Amino acid sequence: MRFIRGIFGLVLLAQASVASAVLSIEIIGAGEHQIPVALVPFGGDSKLAQTVNEVVAGDLQRSGLFRLVDPAGKSPHEPGEVNYADWQVRGADALAIGTVDVPAKGRIEARFRLLDVVKQGELIGEAVSAAEGQERAIGHRIADLIYEKLTGDKGVFSSRIAYVNRQGARFKLLVADSDGYNEQVILSQSEPIMSPAWAPDGSHLAYVSFETGHAVVYVQSLYTNQRNVLADFPGSNSAPAWSPDGKQMAVVLTRDGSSQIYLVRPNGSGLRRITFSGAIDTEPHFSPDGQYLLFTSDRGGSAQIYRMAVEGGPVERMTFGEGANYSPRYSPDGKSFVFAHRNNGMFYIAAQDFQTGQMGLLTEGGWEKKPSYAPNGKLVLFASEARGRGILATVSSDGRVKQHMFTQSGDAREPVWGPNP
Repeated sequence: MRFIRGIFGLVLLAQASVASAVLSIEIIGAGEHQIPVALVPFGGDSKLAQTVNEVVAGDLQRSGLFRLVDPAGKSPHEPGEVNYADWQVRGADALAIGTVDVPAKGRIEARFRLLDVVKQGELIGEAVSAAEGQERAIGHRIADLIYEKLTGDKGVFSSRIAYVNRQGARFKLLVADSDGYNEQVILSQSEPIMSPAWAPDGSHLAYVSFETGHAVVYVQSLYTNQRNVLADFPGSNSAPAWSPDGKQMAVVLTRDGSSQIYLVRPNGSGLRRITFSGAIDTEPHFSPDGQYLLFTSDRGGSAQIYRMAVEGGPVERMTFGEGANYSPRYSPDGKSFVFAHRNNGMFYIAAQDFQTGQMGLLTEGGWEKKPSYAPNGKLVLFASEARGRGILATVSSDGRVKQHMFTQSGDAREPVWGPNP
């Protein structure tokens, strides 16, 4: 057991109200090569251990990359209690064991180990602690550590998502855990809310609200709930996007005529126009190095994806062929981008590689819009429809594993995945 990891990001949203609704999740498909992992029910405090176990198991299953091996009554909690030959017979490549207790008032601590069943050795031995009531956060953190150790990629289970829920004439801007739990209301009103965008450090959300009768861009702290107007010019103010360093934002304004892209500091100062097409230029998104913007424009006669340097200069068209393309988002490694592709009346989620220029569809099509990458680039969150209403959905970057996430009521839309804490 090497050291204790505290979970500090949990004070986030301390003043936001907590909604009772959660997302229910359906998993469709599976990864090509699933890793067989046995997750033994943790020892210690039985109630806390059950919650932690459920969260870890749910996270690993939702990734589509793991096959959970039934522990079938076996309950080792320490390495010395493990009979490796037994777990090899059960087909497990890895084994997670541990305990969950309350060693000090106000704190929960989980001590767990991930064991290599084939090599019969320890892969991870760590303790994760958090305040009482945060046992789900401990579970997400353990799942992240297991995911990273067994796949080589960082887990995203501790990250959060934001989306808009509409029930009748009521709109709510919500933030939730990556699995839909701990849903919290950031803003509730009778006018539309659109285009939430996470600050790179996860401390603020920018969004568009129509509460004053026209589209205005706000920036709201998730620590204090205090919000400020970023853009309230005559006409429409929309599509906010943060630069990777958080020092500037791109917004779309119609103050000078058609929708054009401007840069502005997060406090609303330093406004500067950077597109001058006279067409509709919208939905900007910064590259991970902050040097380029992808955006949607109809300057070529139909909506397509374009790229330009943030400092200005030539504009390069990125998408061609049949149909129209919208809502581009860079992958975290900057090597590709996802977008919504419309063809023959259907919307698909598609991805395109910068080097080859090849486009591939990740979904079967329907009403699928507004994609955004998970922080590790392995999943894409997007808006979809099922059972007659708007839902959230994810697809793995190879298109093999999909999830449908249903709210208990209303339509879910405008999703965006936040940064890792």
